[in-house]
Amino acid sequence: MIIPVKTQTGSYNIYVQRGALETAGTYLNLNRKVLIVTDTGVPAAYAQKVAAHCKEAFIITVKMGEKTKSIETFTYLLSCLVDHNFTRSDCIVAVGGGVVGDLAGFVASCFMRGIDFYNIPTTFLSQVDSSIGGKTAVDFMGIKNIVGAFYPPKAVIIDPDTLKTLPKRQVANGLAESVKMALIQDAELFDIFEKGDVYEQMDTIILRSLQIKKYVVEQDEKEAGLRKILNFGHTLAHGIEAVNSLDTYYHGECVAMGMLPMCSDAVRERLIPVLQKLSLPTSCDYEKEALLSACRHDKKTSGDHITVVYVPEVGTFELRDMPFSEFEKQVREVL
Repeated sequence: MIIPVKTQTGSYNIYVQRGALETAGTYLNLNRKVLIVTDTGVPAAYAQKVAAHCKEAFIITVKMGEKTKSIETFTYLLSCLVDHNFTRSDCIVAVGGGVVGDLAGFVASCFMRGIDFYNIPTTFLSQVDSSIGGKTAVDFMGIKNIVGAFYPPKAVIIDPDTLKTLPKRQVANGLAESVKMALIQDAELFDIFEKGDVYEQMDTIILRSLQIKKYVVEQDEKEAGLRKILNFGHTLAHGIEAVNSLDTYYHGECVAMGMLPMCSDAVRERLIPVLQKLSLPTSCDYEKEALLSACRHDKKTSGDHITVVYVPEVGTFELRDMPFSEFEKQVREVL
């Protein structure tokens, strides 16, 4: 299936097909020099399958984990491009999860003021969320995604077969983002999580999630309005990640917890059993003052107020500008 995405910055296709990794050259222009960026958590065979379609390929494998999304790794990848004499006519391909996609995309946006970038997400989280929409970034001074650019890929390949190698916890980590999208936009999708066999309906969940993300990104590419709804649960999630020094929680697990204070009691009563069904956390034991202090660095904070996405009913949303003290109160009461 081809899902076209059309934004002000440019248009690209999302190719959703089981086995698409085997025929990557059919979808991407790889008849040139290609830097393939992957990480240690991704089966090496995935990058090698892409390399087999390239005229000249260089595979760079970075360490798995959020700490890799740093200025230091960004600089290292730029040096690889220079060392191998890459030009504006060459390209970068990300093969991996959100960390690899964000990092490789940001490198592509900066090298020679921008070279082609392709994204092949191999985790559920990146397939339904981070690979679409053109957000690229690295973390800096402990603040997530604080340095980056909007830089859409030239194409995205989503091969659900790559999910077969993921541990169930990693799949659930990604499903949290689909639950988020269902809560703000798609009550029928939430019904699948509530009443259906989630793991038997993965393809449906992927496609419905992609359609939501596509619609939002096309309406608001650079988060001036509607795209802010995709931040549902993320203010608290980023705060948890900032104090998550031992990597106790994955991103989607943080989002799962982050959604709970930002919905009505009725929605929360339905959401908690869904999160439990997916083995996602519903509480954390971090020191609340440190967590809330980290939340103050969120990009949506202005002075003593913060803009949050609130879900009063499943499938609907509100953008609320609330005093940070009220946000703190909600977090304390719910978590």
